[in-house]
Amino acid sequence: MEFLIIQKLSKMYKQKRIVNNTDLYLHSGEIVGLLGPNGSGKTTTFQMILGIVLHDSGKIFLNETDISQLPTYARARLGIGFLPQDNSIFRKLTVFDNLMAIAQMNFYSNKNARYEHIINLMKNFNIQHLSNNIGESLSGGERKRVEIARALVAKPKFLLLDEPFAGVDPISIKEIQKIIKQLKHYKLGILITDHNVQATLSICERAYVMNQGTLIAHGTSQEILNNKHVQKTYLGNLFPL
Repeated sequence: MEFLIIQKLSKMYKQKRIVNNTDLYLHSGEIVGLLGPNGSGKTTTFQMILGIVLHDSGKIFLNETDISQLPTYARARLGIGFLPQDNSIFRKLTVFDNLMAIAQMNFYSNKNARYEHIINLMKNFNIQHLSNNIGESLSGGERKRVEIARALVAKPKFLLLDEPFAGVDPISIKEIQKIIKQLKHYKLGILITDHNVQATLSICERAYVMNQGTLIAHGTSQEILNNKHVQKTYLGNLFPL
């Protein structure tokens, strides 16, 4: 089993502590949420895990390897994958070429293995019929499926999803939830941050909630929903999953 462990992670901007001694962990085969209101520090925490933002103190471990000081590309090669909120698809390339562009970055020992993995990903994510479609022609749901499949080309151990439910319709949200659940079959650890609390919690085994740079709750989805402090500072009126 693989582990991603964050210990006492902190960050300050202009004398203001944005993230304060944050601890969290994630292991392979589980889906975990990182939630909180705007300005809570969750995005900065996400970016520090990826190496996009440098932390001031604390440690980040991938299994027993300290990756705290590694650049983003080195973390990616060790198995930290990322799917950003913004449209990351290559708009002028076909779906097949979108996946192949990542595969050609030396992740495979030979061309046959590379081709076979891409074909399997397209089948598993039901995008093989879109193989020759260019990126800019895809619907929101189709684009998300392609982006998630493309993120798996590099064979990550953990995948961080930033706002996967943003900008898609309710039917597509159900489809994306199904795809994210499917990622567990790849034995990936999934960390999700999203403003759609209900869509996120309904597929997570656990979740963390941040407010004003500090973790205020950690537990199962139902425990998060029942937490009085979370209700008061973040959720407002309780809603069912």
